[in-house]
Amino acid sequence: MNLIKAFLAIPVLVILLIPFLQTKGKGLVVYAAIVLNAILSGYFAFQSLSGQFLEFTFPGSLVTGPVNIRIDALSGWFILIINFVFLTGSFYGLFYMKAYQNQKNNITIHSIAFIILHTALISLCVVQNSIVFLIAWEFMALSAFLLVIFEHEKMATLTSGINYLIQSHISIVFLMIGFIWIAIKTGSYDFSALTAYTTEHPGAPGLFLFLSFFIAFAIKAGFVPFHTWLPYAHPAAPAHISGIMSGVIIKIGIFGILRMITLIKVDFYTVGLIILTFSVVSGLYGVMLAIVQHNLKKLLAYHSIENIGIIGMGIGLGCIGMGKGNNWLATLGFAGALLHTLNHALFKSLLFFTAGNVYQATHTLHIEHLGGLIKKMPQTSLLFLIAAIAISGIPPFNGFISEFFIYSGFYNWMKEGLVGPLMTIIFSVLSLVLIGGLAILCFTKAFGIVFLGNARQKFHHEITEVPFLQLFPLYLIAFLIVLIGVFPQFILNTLSQPVSLLAGISVNTGMPFQDQMAGILQPLTWSIWIFILIVALTFIIRKFFILNRKVVIEPTWGCGYVEPSVKLQYTANSFVRAYSKLFRPILMTSKTAEEINGIFPSGGSYETHIYDRIEKYLIDNPIAAYKYLLGRFLFLQNGRLQFYILYGIIFIVSVICIPIFYDQIMTFYEFIKQI
Repeated sequence: MNLIKAFLAIPVLVILLIPFLQTKGKGLVVYAAIVLNAILSGYFAFQSLSGQFLEFTFPGSLVTGPVNIRIDALSGWFILIINFVFLTGSFYGLFYMKAYQNQKNNITIHSIAFIILHTALISLCVVQNSIVFLIAWEFMALSAFLLVIFEHEKMATLTSGINYLIQSHISIVFLMIGFIWIAIKTGSYDFSALTAYTTEHPGAPGLFLFLSFFIAFAIKAGFVPFHTWLPYAHPAAPAHISGIMSGVIIKIGIFGILRMITLIKVDFYTVGLIILTFSVVSGLYGVMLAIVQHNLKKLLAYHSIENIGIIGMGIGLGCIGMGKGNNWLATLGFAGALLHTLNHALFKSLLFFTAGNVYQATHTLHIEHLGGLIKKMPQTSLLFLIAAIAISGIPPFNGFISEFFIYSGFYNWMKEGLVGPLMTIIFSVLSLVLIGGLAILCFTKAFGIVFLGNARQKFHHEITEVPFLQLFPLYLIAFLIVLIGVFPQFILNTLSQPVSLLAGISVNTGMPFQDQMAGILQPLTWSIWIFILIVALTFIIRKFFILNRKVVIEPTWGCGYVEPSVKLQYTANSFVRAYSKLFRPILMTSKTAEEINGIFPSGGSYETHIYDRIEKYLIDNPIAAYKYLLGRFLFLQNGRLQFYILYGIIFIVSVICIPIFYDQIMTFYEFIKQI
């Protein structure tokens, strides 16, 4: 209890202290607070993951009633992920934010919002009271908004932040619908009321309740079609905030869905099919749009949607396993979802941090303007490559392991042999295969265009690698990416408790989680090590044969052109031209071109821009229709004083006359109803 009070006291003290500190000291104090709170919350998280159930009760207030704090294995898993991403992100941010040291007021707000965000995210993982949960959710939304709009002098950044804030509050509306429904029916704000009510009222009420919460959390997670805020907010934020948003903020939506699975008693087979459908669409749509992006951070943002889809596939499989009483299917699904949540937090934060390095070095994120950075920034290039291979699900890195669990779940479900489920499995597996293939295409383009070849434009400043201390947290993330990929068994002990909680099985009885997981991972691990040895042996043989040979560097053949130009290289658009033509019916493409005329043309241009079709139909068109409707009433606000006086007179007369003629009005109203 005292440790929890200390956890809440540290942010309050830091927030009061930050305005009085020098600009350079604000970041150090915030980082120290993050470290202390990570130690305190991590202590409880490790206890919960070792099988110790922790619960505390605070007095609360007359409105909330007693407030229960519960730290179970699911909370512990997400707390550790949040803490790790915040520790690496805040350390990276100490160096990234040096370029903004002259913005004292912005740094102050940024620092305060950062510590509030960390506290709110940890609180959401442990709070068991709906009112306090909504308050923590609002703190999270507002603090993240302030972090996104750090460069608020840019109109695009401010627009992206407001878009995020509005959709965050739409999420809160759906949360309130679910919580108010339960409060009316049970008179309780405690999460246990969800279980009690849905146990007594199975069927449609439980499904309606779950769908309300699912939509709320799906907006935060970025499931399609609730994703439209994400591709704007991630690129607008500073790099360390982008990494944290993709690494853990959208994951709190995943946590919310998983928490509701543990609380609401519903037909899990139906729920699983619903989640699986949303997830397959999200995975495919996210990666399809990622491929055609020209902004590096926007490309990464769409890949967050893709990976949320992969996580959702695991959750859907887990729910289907629960609904069918297939414990092994539920275990594989939830294990894949939880592990991919961790894996995505690692490689996606690493990708955003390396993108931040690129931006600091070049002052641009436009892929078409970059190139050849591997010569100038070799360490950043290597780290980006590791994360790119991991996110593509290629061994021997961590993304392959979690996707392997999900594939194994589909193959286990295939044993059922019925036609309906079999068609669902085939389509889902093919979708997962297509997602992986398109991800490889996308990151081949991203790495090749940004880091290989020659620079596509001249920079007026020297491009250099960032300092090693700024790279240090990135190397730490890369180490975990490789470790999980090469030694996946070490994570099983930590994963067993949350998976058992979600699947509703005991770790001591029933299915031996670690034994069965180790059984499917052992041949996989041997295969990975054989692959590593073959690659290492190939490099050794190559080194041996060229040891005594002179290495000669010659210019690349210029295809017969007398004067080679960097414009002869592939562009990001030309690299994926065949893909763009193949998926043209799905992609919404606009073109701007300047035609080349004359015998000796002086110039020309050709640009393509891809827009989100779902955003156009679900966001842009309804807003345009709403603005059109309001425009029909512009005559009321015509700027003429006489009309405004007339409105006032009409209002006063109405206030006087309505009470006098109330009986006649009601009689006329009843007459109209009868007609």
